[in-house]
Order: sequence, then structure tokens, then C-alpha cells
Amino acid sequence: MKAAVLREINTPLEIEDIQHGDPTPREVLVRTVAAGVCHSDLHFQNGSYPYPLPAVLGHESAGIVEAVGSDVTYVKPGDHVITCLSAFCGHCEHCLTGHMSLCQEPELQRPKDQPQRLSKGEEGIWQFLNLSSFAEYMLVHEHAIAKIREDMPLDRAALIGCAVTTGVGAVIHTAKVEPGSTVAIIGCGGVGLSAINGAAIAGAARIIAIDTIPNKLDLARKFGATDVINASDVDPIETVRELTGGGVHYSFEAIGLKKTAEQSFKMLQRGGTATIIGMIPMGTHIEIHGPEFLQERTLQGSNMGSNRFRVDMPRFVDFYLQGRLHLDDLIASRIKLEDVNDAMTTLETGEVARSVIMFE
Repeated sequence: MKAAVLREINTPLEIEDIQHGDPTPREVLVRTVAAGVCHSDLHFQNGSYPYPLPAVLGHESAGIVEAVGSDVTYVKPGDHVITCLSAFCGHCEHCLTGHMSLCQEPELQRPKDQPQRLSKGEEGIWQFLNLSSFAEYMLVHEHAIAKIREDMPLDRAALIGCAVTTGVGAVIHTAKVEPGSTVAIIGCGGVGLSAINGAAIAGAARIIAIDTIPNKLDLARKFGATDVINASDVDPIETVRELTGGGVHYSFEAIGLKKTAEQSFKMLQRGGTATIIGMIPMGTHIEIHGPEFLQERTLQGSNMGSNRFRVDMPRFVDFYLQGRLHLDDLIASRIKLEDVNDAMTTLETGEVARSVIMFE
């Protein structure tokens, strides 16, 4: 099968012919139909987050089940599925207490005494975040997929695999935004726009979108923003305070920068909660003025929207088909696997929300 392989940090992905293994008892072989190109992939390509190499990147995807292992009963060949990088074991403390997105059990990968799921001849290829979706097929643990209805377009379904689950989930699961509240979202990429959409679904009364790119702010209004702020023109903290009479109940940082993470905390009202969604680079430290905690402000993180993805993803599919999730507007372009490096480059400029690789 063809796959986009990262062999060295800060180099283009190489389109290569590699092999996948056969499903073991609890594995599923999925034929990839669509894969979003996410900023998180860029973080690993540029070395912000170290990862073993060579590896096939990609983690936001949807496809059709091709084959299943002998113990798999959840899906069968022909089923349509969305993948999720936060695979769960189902029996660790995190899973049993309802925090499945925090599961890190090693059983979700193959044991070291077994062949790797991906290879090129005698060379092992590392699987990226349990998935590696920049490839024509994915061989995954059965707990890395969610079955969905077949009338859902798979290019839009792929976005639910990361951007939507991360952004909407951070709003409804991590922060638990209340109806009638005020919300600010910093960053209007795929995750930020999904958070805006999630805040609208949650019933927030005022949703303030913040970015530096005008066309993204225009897009934010389509997703439910009631106000937009171009941070290149004004101080976003002071502007948010002026718009809301003192600050928002909830803020979300969806870029992954020290400066914007600190801004998200400073634009809160007393008792407000700031949630960091963006992947802040390794070694970065966030500075907060200590006395501000006396105002009962909260600064917290969110991993993949604190999801319960086998429950959430089918619901998000229903939201899209009901017209409540605006996935069509998230897709800037549909591309071929061979164009993946161009899509990675556009992520650095911040001009587009999502490019989606189509395999058929």
C-alpha cells in the first residue's frame, strides 16, 4: 500500500510502498477513505514533540472495515468507521472512572515480541498514535474505532476523528459550558472553529472568536461566533473585557502558544475557566500571576475533548446530518496523498482550517 512516511525531522514526507500485517485477534484492518491533515501532524514533523522514526503520520480519518480479527465482534467487513487516536483499554482506572481519553495502556499496541503492524520489507515502520492514517490502509486495535451510520459522507466524518471531537468535546465535556454563558475562543483553525460550533450547540449567549486572519474570522461567524476580534489590530484581552463587562465565563486556547495560553487566563471574569486545547511545544512554561487564583479562576487542559468517542462520534454524525455541525465549511480542499506535503506547508501559514486527503 502507499503511505506518507516521515524519516527525518523537518523533512518532507516520502510517498512509499509499505506493507501492513494481518489482523491479530483484536485488530481491525480499515481501508482509509479520507484523512484530515491536522496541525498536530506538523508538531511531530518539525520535532516539537519527539516520536520514533520512521513513522507514517496521520490520525484524523474515516474508512471502511476490510477485515477483522477472530475476537472482534464490534464491527464487521463493510462497516463505516471513524478512527480515534485516544484508544481505550476499558479496564484501567482512567477508563473505569469515565476518563477514557487519558488511557495509556500498552496493550493497545502490539507486544515487542510480535512484528510491527507496519513494515517495509525487513524494516519496521512506527505506527503514529495508534493509527497512521496517511496510508491506504490502517491496521488498528478494535478500541481505536467508532462505528457510524453509512449515510454519513466519509470526508466529513474524518474531521470528527480529531478536530470536532477535540473542539466540541473541550466545550461540552472538559469545560461543561453552561447555556447563557459567555465564551472566548483564541484560534480559528479546525479545532477552534469546532469549539465555536460546540459553544453554539451548548447554548452560549455570546461567543467571541479571536484570530489574526480575516477570512478565518469570517468563517467563525458561520460556526456561531457572535463577535470577532482581530488580535493584530487590538489588545484581545482588553477588547474581550470591554465586550463582556469584565471578562468571559469560559475561554479556550486552540493554537498552542505560550502567549495565547496566558491571554486565555487573563480574559476570564472572576470564577471563570480557561481550557488549553492547543498543543503547546515541549519545554514551554506558562506564567500566571499568582494572586489571580484568589479570584477563583481555573486554568485546565483538555486531551482530545475528554471524549467518550464511541458515544460522542455517532452523536456528532447525527448533529451534522441535522445541520447543527458545520463540517462542510471546515474543508478547504480535497487532495491526493501525493499532495500531503503541500497541505503540511499551508498549516504553517494558518490560512486554511483543513485539507482532506481522499483515497478514492
